[in-house]
Amino acid sequence: MKNKSISVQNLTKKFGDFTAVDAISFEVEKGEIFGFLGANGAGKTTAMKMLIGISKPTSGEAKVAGYDVYKETEKIKKNIGYMSQKFALYDDLTVRENASFYGGIYGLSRKQIKKKTDEFIAELGIEDIANNLVGSLPLGWKQKLAFSVSLIHEPQVVFLDEPTGGVDPITRRQFWEMIYKQADSGTTIFVTTHYMDEAEYCDRVSIMVAGKIEALDTPENLRKQFGVDSMNDVFLKLARG
Repeated sequence: MKNKSISVQNLTKKFGDFTAVDAISFEVEKGEIFGFLGANGAGKTTAMKMLIGISKPTSGEAKVAGYDVYKETEKIKKNIGYMSQKFALYDDLTVRENASFYGGIYGLSRKQIKKKTDEFIAELGIEDIANNLVGSLPLGWKQKLAFSVSLIHEPQVVFLDEPTGGVDPITRRQFWEMIYKQADSGTTIFVTTHYMDEAEYCDRVSIMVAGKIEALDTPENLRKQFGVDSMNDVFLKLARG
């Protein structure tokens, strides 16, 4: 597990007779951008919920940031960042108030919260709107802020669930530049997306179909393996069986 941020063996989740996640196995290296792809209903979100410690697996094993998903869920939650598909910050708090709230949840001191907040406000160049209510900001800014706030406690791993849904292409590109910068600093990025062009930005990609991982490799190797020119075509070949 030395350089493995995430390690998963035969992880399974059943709801009655329905198997949502079917014995998936994979590992993610420290500092890697790992794309977790699949159509709606493929089992991506269910798998992610097990990894972030909010849903207990039916069977199998998994460790995140070195902690066991059965016995050490609270330690997992302290050592990861999470940005949900549905925008994660509070509209009726300012940018700074949101940062203080989440920093407090993660146990940071007031001094640490102020330092980290000042850093990301300067980095994003939003000094003039730092005391504005988050609800008044455009969606693209909200997404960038949610990502910055998910990093306030310097987590080892960040889980991003469809982070660029609904934003324009320029903002998406800027968001990915933020992801690259964070991965370069050693943070592991686990990202779900339904934009197949974004799969090209990942170091490696897994593609889930009906609860199973049907492909896992670098985007380049997957294109070669399936004899196609784009990740979209890889996905279509898999989805059509």
